[in-house]
Amino acid sequence: MTSTKPPLIDNPRVLLRHLFDVAVQRALPLHNTAAYLPKPPKGRTLVLGAGKAGGAMAQAVEALWPADAPLSGLVVTRYHHTPPRPRGLPQRIEVVEAAHPVPDAAGLQAAQRILQLTQGLTADDLVLCLISGGGSSLLTLPCDGLTLEDKQRINRQLLDSGAHIGEMNTVRKHLSAIKGGRLAAACAPARVVTLTISDVPGDDVSVIASGPTVADASTCADALDILRRYGIEVPPAVRAQLESGTLETPKPGDPRLARCETHLIATPQQSLDAAADAARALGLNVYVLSDEIEGESREVGKVHAALARSTALGRSSLAKPCVILSGGETTVTVRPRAEGQPKGRGGRAGEFCMGLAQALAGQPGVWALAADTDGIDGMEDNAGALVTPDTLARAAALGLNVKDHLDRNDAYGYFEPLGDLVMTGPTHTNVNDFRAVLVV
Repeated sequence: MTSTKPPLIDNPRVLLRHLFDVAVQRALPLHNTAAYLPKPPKGRTLVLGAGKAGGAMAQAVEALWPADAPLSGLVVTRYHHTPPRPRGLPQRIEVVEAAHPVPDAAGLQAAQRILQLTQGLTADDLVLCLISGGGSSLLTLPCDGLTLEDKQRINRQLLDSGAHIGEMNTVRKHLSAIKGGRLAAACAPARVVTLTISDVPGDDVSVIASGPTVADASTCADALDILRRYGIEVPPAVRAQLESGTLETPKPGDPRLARCETHLIATPQQSLDAAADAARALGLNVYVLSDEIEGESREVGKVHAALARSTALGRSSLAKPCVILSGGETTVTVRPRAEGQPKGRGGRAGEFCMGLAQALAGQPGVWALAADTDGIDGMEDNAGALVTPDTLARAAALGLNVKDHLDRNDAYGYFEPLGDLVMTGPTHTNVNDFRAVLVV
């Protein structure tokens, strides 16, 4: 007979993975959509969307929308992120796939088609927009004077620069013909209801997927300042448009957005709270630091390590056994590589784990898991990684040095030989970073 006993404190790996799975489950679209769906309109209902959760969000709407009410549309998600279709669920919304985090021609074509579908909408129609993290790259429609190749280069440079998500999306909005409220403006005079899953610190809906249906308070001058700060070049014609304000986005109070409303259906804090409840149910003390933690991933790892070490040694106000939880979106600044050195592999979660492991220095009684709730850490096939008290010792026995791997931003190459990558596959949601540190 299979035991239904929950993961226990004497199996830290299973316990930490259980908490991650609970956090992900809390953010799945089917669990969160019904309360926010409007009634069918007098006219037609058009569903448009973009993001890593796009396929799952579309299926949730199809399952919940009245069978006798018209429904059609187009949603773009990341390659391999369309969930299997439930048996018996008719498909009424087309789902296409494109590249993330660097856009490709498929994303460009999807964005063009989505914008075309807004033509001819009336005041009797409803546009249901399904927006989740990753939409900035998937919904790619460059402004005049910018090619797809330009957007790809700028995107790569932003990703490697260490810029935080708000800065990156300020640039993306002003270099786009569809983001930063422009999609909503194109839908006027129809009613626009946006359902969104937050993957950004602070749940700013104008930042999630670069806010295609939300008024944008940032400016062309802000975008220029960010480009200048990180040394990223744009074509002279585009720079001139930014300097003149020609590429300005729809602002708060724009009459074209008067019939727009936005609902957050899942957030990082909700997922952290769900994981916290699950940990308390196992008899653990729980400390939720924040769902808005930003900063360089390795440095955030060091801060978590300092807190965990002091707790393990009985020198903090935190009472063990406990779990320390945090979320948000950290950044990774890609370090220059020596000539002939292979490019490192990994993302924010893995980089956090390397910084954590290095700073813990083998501290007994501390385990940790960090993973991206979409199931993909950076551009790899892992969600994140695990840290154990003997991580450094096991790595050293294999000839692996954590400092060398940090210098190469090579978390994947560090944790894979240890068997400590967290592998989930696409989760079909995205509420960003999840971190859990267990101290016993």
